[in-house]
Amino acid sequence: MEAVHYPGLPGHPGHEAASRQMSGFGGMLSAQVRGGREQAMGVAARVRLFTRATSLGGPHSLIEHRASVEGSKTRTPQNLLRLSIGLENAADLIADLEQALTPIL
Repeated sequence: MEAVHYPGLPGHPGHEAASRQMSGFGGMLSAQVRGGREQAMGVAARVRLFTRATSLGGPHSLIEHRASVEGSKTRTPQNLLRLSIGLENAADLIADLEQALTPIL
């Protein structure tokens, strides 16, 4: 990964504010995949537990390539994936992401 954007991480620029405002950090995050658009799309295609969809707050874990959803005039980085974490087992989701990332590591 090139970067992970999540206010629950101590190094995130919004961590201090999120710590004051929330009792937990929530299940939304984004990550930038090293290598660009094709590598990000490949990760999204290789996950097995995440569903490729645009939505928030449901019980299932979702992944989306945001720039594709926004179209050609997007300012979203081409290597960014947005993840909405659902109710699946955390270790299973981590393992799924690891296997999806392995080809580009």
